[in-house]
Amino acid sequence: MTDRTAVRTGLLTVDGATLHHEVRGEGPLLVMMPGGSADAGIYDAIAADLADRWTVATFDPRGYSRSALDGPVTDQSPATHADDIVRLIDLLSPDGAPAALFGSSSSAVVALATLARHPGRLSRVVAHEPPVVALLPDPEAGRALFAAVREAFRRDGVAAAMATMAAGLAPEEGEAAPGPERVAERGEAPTPEQTAEQAATGEQAPDPEQAATGERAPTPEQAATFRRMHANLPVFLEHVLCPFSGYVPDLVALKAAAAHLVVGVGRDSRALLPAVAAERLARRVGAEVAEFPGGHIGLTEHPRAFAARLREVLAAP
Repeated sequence: MTDRTAVRTGLLTVDGATLHHEVRGEGPLLVMMPGGSADAGIYDAIAADLADRWTVATFDPRGYSRSALDGPVTDQSPATHADDIVRLIDLLSPDGAPAALFGSSSSAVVALATLARHPGRLSRVVAHEPPVVALLPDPEAGRALFAAVREAFRRDGVAAAMATMAAGLAPEEGEAAPGPERVAERGEAPTPEQTAEQAATGEQAPDPEQAATGERAPTPEQAATFRRMHANLPVFLEHVLCPFSGYVPDLVALKAAAAHLVVGVGRDSRALLPAVAAERLARRVGAEVAEFPGGHIGLTEHPRAFAARLREVLAAP
Protein backbone atom coordinates (compact mmCIF):
# COMPACT_ATOMS: atom_id res chain seq x y z
CA MET A 1 0.00 0.00 0.00
CA THR A 2 1.28 3.47 -0.91
CA ASP A 3 1.97 5.78 2.02
CA ARG A 4 -0.46 8.65 1.45
CA THR A 5 1.78 11.03 3.41
CA ALA A 6 4.91 10.22 1.37
CA VAL A 7 6.20 13.38 -0.30
CA ARG A 8 6.96 13.50 -4.01
CA THR A 9 9.05 16.54 -4.94
CA GLY A 10 9.60 18.19 -8.27
CA LEU A 11 10.65 21.33 -10.11
CA LEU A 12 8.46 23.28 -12.53
CA THR A 13 9.87 25.85 -14.95
CA VAL A 14 7.65 28.93 -15.19
CA ASP A 15 8.20 32.34 -16.72
CA GLY A 16 11.24 33.75 -14.92
CA ALA A 17 11.56 31.13 -12.19
CA THR A 18 11.71 27.45 -11.24
CA LEU A 19 9.18 26.33 -8.63
CA HIS A 20 9.93 23.68 -6.02
CA HIS A 21 6.74 21.73 -5.31
CA GLU A 22 5.71 18.82 -3.11
CA VAL A 23 2.83 16.39 -3.63
CA ARG A 24 1.13 13.99 -1.19
CA GLY A 25 -1.82 11.65 -1.45
CA GLU A 26 -4.23 10.74 -4.22
CA GLY A 27 -7.57 12.06 -5.43
CA PRO A 28 -8.77 15.46 -6.69
CA LEU A 29 -6.05 18.10 -6.77
CA LEU A 30 -5.82 20.59 -3.90
CA VAL A 31 -3.16 23.30 -4.19
CA MET A 32 -2.18 25.00 -0.91
CA MET A 33 -0.36 28.32 -1.25
CA PRO A 34 1.88 29.63 1.56
CA GLY A 35 1.48 33.24 2.68
CA GLY A 36 3.80 35.82 4.20
CA SER A 37 7.41 34.60 4.08
CA ALA A 38 6.36 30.95 4.36
CA ASP A 39 7.14 28.13 1.97
CA ALA A 40 5.81 24.61 1.40
CA GLY A 41 6.94 23.54 4.87
CA ILE A 42 4.19 25.61 6.53
CA TYR A 43 1.68 22.99 5.36
CA ASP A 44 3.49 19.80 6.33
CA ALA A 45 1.02 18.85 9.08
CA ILE A 46 -2.13 19.95 7.26
CA ALA A 47 -1.14 18.38 3.95
CA ALA A 48 -0.53 15.03 5.62
CA ASP A 49 -3.99 15.19 7.23
CA LEU A 50 -5.73 15.94 3.93
CA ALA A 51 -3.81 13.49 1.77
CA ASP A 52 -6.37 10.74 2.39
CA ARG A 53 -8.92 12.61 0.27
CA TRP A 54 -6.94 14.88 -2.04
CA THR A 55 -3.75 15.03 -4.03
CA VAL A 56 -2.28 17.87 -1.96
CA ALA A 57 0.27 20.08 -3.71
CA THR A 58 2.35 22.63 -1.81
CA PHE A 59 5.21 24.74 -3.13
CA ASP A 60 7.69 27.52 -2.49
CA PRO A 61 6.56 30.74 -4.21
CA ARG A 62 8.91 32.21 -6.78
CA GLY A 63 11.93 33.87 -5.17
CA TYR A 64 11.45 32.03 -1.86
CA SER A 65 13.48 29.16 -0.40
CA ARG A 66 14.00 26.52 -3.10
CA SER A 67 12.16 28.32 -5.95
CA ALA A 68 14.90 30.28 -7.67
CA LEU A 69 14.34 33.29 -9.91
CA ASP A 70 16.09 33.49 -13.25
CA GLY A 71 17.27 37.02 -12.41
CA PRO A 72 17.31 39.52 -9.54
CA VAL A 73 14.23 39.77 -7.35
CA THR A 74 11.84 42.61 -8.19
CA ASP A 75 8.41 43.64 -6.91
CA GLN A 76 6.09 40.66 -7.18
CA SER A 77 2.65 40.63 -8.78
CA PRO A 78 -0.40 38.63 -7.66
CA ALA A 79 -1.21 38.12 -11.35
CA THR A 80 2.19 36.54 -12.02
CA HIS A 81 1.83 34.27 -9.00
CA ALA A 82 -1.69 33.35 -10.18
CA ASP A 83 -0.28 32.29 -13.54
CA ASP A 84 2.30 30.17 -11.67
CA ILE A 85 -0.58 28.40 -9.92
CA VAL A 86 -2.27 27.58 -13.20
CA ARG A 87 0.98 26.19 -14.59
CA LEU A 88 1.24 23.96 -11.52
CA ILE A 89 -2.38 22.83 -11.93
CA ASP A 90 -1.73 22.05 -15.60
CA LEU A 91 1.26 19.92 -14.58
CA LEU A 92 -0.53 17.99 -11.83
CA SER A 93 -3.97 17.78 -13.45
CA PRO A 94 -3.10 17.10 -17.11
CA ASP A 95 -6.59 15.82 -17.90
CA GLY A 96 -7.91 19.34 -17.37
CA ALA A 97 -9.89 18.59 -14.21
CA PRO A 98 -10.28 21.74 -12.09
CA ALA A 99 -8.42 21.99 -8.79
CA ALA A 100 -9.31 23.26 -5.35
CA LEU A 101 -7.16 26.13 -4.12
CA PHE A 102 -6.36 27.38 -0.61
CA GLY A 103 -4.46 30.52 0.31
CA SER A 104 -3.97 32.46 3.54
CA SER A 105 -2.95 36.08 4.07
CA SER A 106 -0.87 37.26 1.07
CA SER A 107 -1.46 33.97 -0.74
CA ALA A 108 -5.21 34.49 -0.30
CA VAL A 109 -4.69 37.54 -2.51
CA VAL A 110 -3.17 35.20 -5.10
CA ALA A 111 -6.19 32.93 -4.71
CA LEU A 112 -8.46 35.84 -5.62
CA ALA A 113 -6.31 36.77 -8.61
CA THR A 114 -6.29 33.15 -9.80
CA LEU A 115 -10.06 32.83 -9.57
CA ALA A 116 -10.55 36.13 -11.39
CA ARG A 117 -8.09 35.25 -14.17
CA HIS A 118 -8.61 31.48 -14.54
CA PRO A 119 -12.05 30.51 -13.18
CA GLY A 120 -12.33 27.45 -15.40
CA ARG A 121 -9.30 25.80 -13.79
CA LEU A 122 -10.72 25.96 -10.26
CA SER A 123 -13.45 23.96 -8.56
CA ARG A 124 -13.38 25.68 -5.16
CA VAL A 125 -11.27 28.52 -3.75
CA VAL A 126 -10.79 29.21 -0.06
CA ALA A 127 -9.20 32.61 0.57
CA HIS A 128 -8.38 32.97 4.28
CA GLU A 129 -8.11 36.62 5.38
CA PRO A 130 -6.70 38.30 2.25
CA PRO A 131 -5.46 41.75 3.41
CA VAL A 132 -6.95 43.69 0.49
CA VAL A 133 -6.74 47.23 1.82
CA ALA A 134 -8.72 48.60 -1.14
CA LEU A 135 -11.87 47.24 0.52
CA LEU A 136 -11.25 48.70 3.99
CA PRO A 137 -13.34 51.62 5.27
CA ASP A 138 -10.15 53.72 5.04
CA PRO A 139 -7.98 52.25 2.26
CA GLU A 140 -5.40 55.02 2.46
CA ALA A 141 -4.70 54.20 6.10
CA GLY A 142 -4.11 50.56 5.17
CA ARG A 143 -1.78 51.46 2.34
CA ALA A 144 0.08 53.87 4.60
CA LEU A 145 0.55 51.16 7.23
CA PHE A 146 2.17 48.68 4.87
CA ALA A 147 4.26 51.41 3.24
CA ALA A 148 5.50 52.33 6.73
CA VAL A 149 6.40 48.70 7.38
CA ARG A 150 8.45 48.57 4.19
CA GLU A 151 10.13 51.87 5.01
CA ALA A 152 11.00 50.63 8.51
CA PHE A 153 12.59 47.57 6.93
CA ARG A 154 14.62 49.71 4.51
CA ARG A 155 15.75 52.02 7.26
CA ASP A 156 16.25 49.74 10.27
CA GLY A 157 15.80 46.11 9.20
CA VAL A 158 13.47 43.20 9.83
CA ALA A 159 12.90 43.70 13.57
CA ALA A 160 11.81 47.31 13.08
CA ALA A 161 9.48 46.31 10.28
CA MET A 162 7.89 43.62 12.43
CA ALA A 163 7.37 46.07 15.29
CA THR A 164 5.71 48.54 12.92
CA MET A 165 3.45 45.80 11.56
CA ALA A 166 2.47 44.59 15.02
CA ALA A 167 1.57 48.12 16.11
CA GLY A 168 -0.49 48.78 13.00
CA LEU A 169 -2.50 45.59 12.69
CA ALA A 170 -4.99 46.64 15.34
CA PRO A 171 -8.73 45.87 15.49
CA GLU A 172 -11.23 48.24 13.94
CA GLU A 173 -13.20 48.32 17.22
CA GLY A 174 -10.32 49.40 19.43
CA GLU A 175 -9.65 46.02 21.01
CA ALA A 176 -6.07 45.04 21.71
CA ALA A 177 -4.52 42.96 18.94
CA PRO A 178 -3.38 39.50 20.06
CA GLY A 179 0.39 39.18 20.04
CA PRO A 180 3.22 37.15 21.54
CA GLU A 181 2.45 38.50 25.00
CA ARG A 182 -0.97 36.77 24.85
CA VAL A 183 0.77 33.49 24.09
CA ALA A 184 3.12 34.07 27.02
CA GLU A 185 0.20 34.76 29.35
CA ARG A 186 -1.33 31.40 28.42
CA GLY A 187 2.00 29.67 29.00
CA GLU A 188 2.06 28.23 25.48
CA ALA A 189 5.25 27.89 23.50
CA PRO A 190 4.97 28.75 19.78
CA THR A 191 5.92 26.15 17.22
CA PRO A 192 8.56 26.97 14.58
CA GLU A 193 5.77 27.33 12.02
CA GLN A 194 4.00 29.84 14.25
CA THR A 195 7.08 31.95 14.84
CA ALA A 196 7.87 32.07 11.14
CA GLU A 197 4.36 33.09 10.21
CA GLN A 198 4.17 35.57 13.09
CA ALA A 199 7.29 37.22 11.71
CA ALA A 200 5.73 37.43 8.28
CA THR A 201 2.41 38.81 9.47
CA GLY A 202 3.47 41.35 12.01
CA GLU A 203 4.16 39.67 15.34
CA GLN A 204 7.70 39.75 16.67
CA ALA A 205 9.32 36.34 16.27
CA PRO A 206 12.21 34.87 18.21
CA ASP A 207 15.24 33.53 16.42
CA PRO A 208 15.56 29.75 15.91
CA GLU A 209 17.53 29.36 19.14
CA GLN A 210 14.77 31.06 21.11
CA ALA A 211 12.13 28.90 19.45
CA ALA A 212 14.02 25.82 20.52
CA THR A 213 13.75 26.75 24.20
CA GLY A 214 9.94 26.34 24.23
CA GLU A 215 8.02 23.45 25.67
CA ARG A 216 7.92 21.77 22.27
CA ALA A 217 11.40 21.69 20.81
CA PRO A 218 11.40 21.77 17.00
CA THR A 219 12.36 18.76 14.97
CA PRO A 220 15.32 19.20 12.60
CA GLU A 221 12.84 19.51 9.72
CA GLN A 222 10.86 22.20 11.54
CA ALA A 223 14.01 24.11 12.40
CA ALA A 224 15.10 24.01 8.76
CA THR A 225 11.67 25.24 7.68
CA PHE A 226 11.86 28.11 10.16
CA ARG A 227 15.29 29.16 8.91
CA ARG A 228 14.10 29.20 5.30
CA MET A 229 11.03 31.29 6.17
CA HIS A 230 13.10 33.72 8.19
CA ALA A 231 15.51 34.08 5.27
CA ASN A 232 12.55 34.92 3.01
CA LEU A 233 11.48 37.90 5.13
CA PRO A 234 13.53 40.53 3.27
CA VAL A 235 11.90 39.50 -0.02
CA PHE A 236 8.47 39.55 1.58
CA LEU A 237 8.93 42.95 3.21
CA GLU A 238 10.53 44.64 0.20
CA HIS A 239 8.82 43.02 -2.77
CA VAL A 240 5.58 41.27 -1.70
CA LEU A 241 3.91 43.10 1.20
CA CYS A 242 2.93 46.35 -0.54
CA PRO A 243 2.10 44.97 -4.02
CA PHE A 244 -0.06 42.20 -2.58
CA SER A 245 -1.88 44.22 0.11
CA GLY A 246 -2.41 46.93 -2.52
CA TYR A 247 -4.03 44.51 -4.97
CA VAL A 248 -7.42 45.71 -6.21
CA PRO A 249 -9.68 42.69 -6.73
CA ASP A 250 -11.65 42.31 -9.94
CA LEU A 251 -15.02 42.40 -8.21
CA VAL A 252 -16.96 41.78 -11.41
CA ALA A 253 -15.03 38.60 -12.18
CA LEU A 254 -15.17 37.44 -8.55
CA LYS A 255 -18.90 38.05 -8.36
CA ALA A 256 -19.38 35.93 -11.48
CA ALA A 257 -17.36 33.13 -9.84
CA ALA A 258 -18.70 33.62 -6.30
CA ALA A 259 -20.31 30.17 -6.21
CA HIS A 260 -16.78 28.73 -6.17
CA LEU A 261 -15.38 31.15 -3.55
CA VAL A 262 -15.29 30.79 0.21
CA VAL A 263 -13.77 33.62 2.25
CA GLY A 264 -12.19 32.39 5.48
CA VAL A 265 -11.89 34.39 8.70
CA GLY A 266 -10.28 33.41 11.98
CA ARG A 267 -12.47 32.93 15.03
CA ASP A 268 -10.04 35.02 17.09
CA SER A 269 -9.17 37.70 14.52
CA ARG A 270 -12.46 38.96 13.12
CA ALA A 271 -11.78 42.51 14.37
CA LEU A 272 -8.31 42.70 12.78
CA LEU A 273 -7.50 44.39 9.48
CA PRO A 274 -7.19 41.26 7.27
CA ALA A 275 -10.46 39.75 8.49
CA VAL A 276 -12.31 43.07 8.19
CA ALA A 277 -11.14 43.34 4.58
CA ALA A 278 -12.06 39.70 3.92
CA GLU A 279 -15.62 40.03 5.20
CA ARG A 280 -16.15 43.23 3.23
CA LEU A 281 -14.93 41.39 0.11
CA ALA A 282 -17.39 38.55 0.73
CA ARG A 283 -20.28 40.99 1.02
CA ARG A 284 -19.27 42.82 -2.17
CA VAL A 285 -19.15 39.69 -4.34
CA GLY A 286 -21.75 37.51 -2.60
CA ALA A 287 -19.31 34.83 -1.45
CA GLU A 288 -19.75 32.49 1.49
CA VAL A 289 -17.88 33.29 4.73
CA ALA A 290 -16.46 30.40 6.78
CA GLU A 291 -14.98 30.74 10.26
CA PHE A 292 -11.75 28.86 10.99
CA PRO A 293 -10.07 28.01 14.30
CA GLY A 294 -7.59 30.47 15.74
CA GLY A 295 -6.64 33.83 14.33
CA HIS A 296 -4.83 35.10 11.26
CA ILE A 297 -2.27 32.30 11.65
CA GLY A 298 -4.78 29.68 12.73
CA LEU A 299 -3.31 27.10 10.38
CA THR A 300 -0.14 27.05 12.50
CA GLU A 301 -1.83 27.67 15.86
CA HIS A 302 -4.26 24.74 15.47
CA PRO A 303 -3.15 22.70 12.43
CA ARG A 304 -5.30 19.63 13.12
CA ALA A 305 -8.47 21.62 13.84
CA PHE A 306 -7.75 23.93 10.91
CA ALA A 307 -7.33 20.93 8.59
CA ALA A 308 -10.61 19.46 9.84
CA ARG A 309 -12.43 22.71 9.17
CA LEU A 310 -10.84 23.05 5.73
CA ARG A 311 -11.97 19.50 4.95
CA GLU A 312 -15.55 20.51 5.78
CA VAL A 313 -15.39 23.64 3.65
CA LEU A 314 -13.87 21.87 0.66
CA ALA A 315 -16.34 18.98 0.83
CA ALA A 316 -19.45 21.16 1.18
CA PRO A 317 -21.82 21.07 -1.81
